[in-house]
Parts: sequence; C-alpha cells; structure tokens
Amino acid sequence: MSRRAESDGLDLFQGMTAEELGEVERVTSTRAFPRGAVLYTPGETGEALFLLREGAVQIYRMSPEGRKLVIAHLLPYSFFGEMSCIGQGMYDTFAEVTEDSTIVTMNCAVLNRLLTTKPEIARRILEAFGRRVLEAERQLEDTVFKGIPARVAALLLRESRGDSVDGLTHQDIAERLGVYRETATNALNELKAAELIAIGRKHITILDRERLRLAAGE
Repeated sequence: MSRRAESDGLDLFQGMTAEELGEVERVTSTRAFPRGAVLYTPGETGEALFLLREGAVQIYRMSPEGRKLVIAHLLPYSFFGEMSCIGQGMYDTFAEVTEDSTIVTMNCAVLNRLLTTKPEIARRILEAFGRRVLEAERQLEDTVFKGIPARVAALLLRESRGDSVDGLTHQDIAERLGVYRETATNALNELKAAELIAIGRKHITILDRERLRLAAGE
C-alpha cells in the first residue's frame, strides 16, 4: 500500500452524533507509543481495533529467511487489526510503530456492538478491507510479472508528491518490495543511470515521469 493518508479511521465514525461520538470516546483508550513499539505479532489473539490518531504504523510479514515484506504503511486516521475482531481471531501480521504515535484502541466487543447498531460502520470496514485486498493482489501481480527495476519505478510513482519522493531509504524500498537492500539499490542505480531519477539522502527526484511510467510497465 502507498503512504497516502488513508481516511479509513476518520470515515469510520462519520455521521455519528456528538453524543454517540462521546460514547465511543468513553469506551476507547488512547495511548502514546514510541517508534519501534510492536503492537501485535502473528498468532497473537486479536482483542482490539486500532485507530491511528498521530504518527505512522507499518504492517508487515516476515519470510522464513527473515526478510520483511511491508503490507501497508499507515498514516493518521487509518485503522488496522479489524480482521481479528470480525472473525479471524488472531493477527497474521506484525504491526510496528515507525514514528512516535498516538493510537486509540477499541475493544472488539465494543466494535461488535457498534457493527450491530451502526451497519454503515461495517460497510466502511469492508470497503477498507476490499481496498487492501486489491492492493495485496497488485503487489502479488507485480512480484510475478515485473522485474525489480519496474517494481521500484512503480513504487516511486505511487509514493511521489509532484516529482519528489521523500522519506524512503533504500532499506524502506527493499522492505516494501520484499527484496534484499542490495537488490533495491541496484535497481535504483539502474534507473539513475537511465536518467529517470536523481538520488539523494532520503530524497529521490523524478527527472522524467513519462519514461519512468514506461519503465514501470504502466
């Protein structure tokens, strides 16, 4: 998934009255988490829905060889952990705080009561889940059908703001694609040699967007 500021969390309670929102506030807890805190791991019994108020959270899996594959990088107003509340029972990924964050936690029993009385909340959760499934399918398709330079090019296009991509290290890019750091660096250097991008410290400039799209197979 891209680093876009998803509105899942904000939209989740849209349309509720001030009284209803006050009730939600009463039955939730808010905590600050430092960068590096792990909120849950695979196989843990799921007990809560998490709503990210401030900061950033990374959802990822680990391969048997120890490589990290980032499933989602979530920004404020995103929610996560919902599948454990609506039937899955256990988490199947890691959730790690990547910036100092403020996170609201809602007990699954409370969420289930809301789903009963507010079906629009259930619809919003399903819509968000559907978007994430589509994104996972896109990642799988890229892995099967595209080479590493093409996948890096596609990632840079998704993450760009104008012609700038900020905040991504070579390691970050490797983890998003589920490859080794050296592999990501080689692909970046290939795109640089083709004069499609310029590389700085945690900053990449897109020099030719149209050719980068062609390189990405888009």
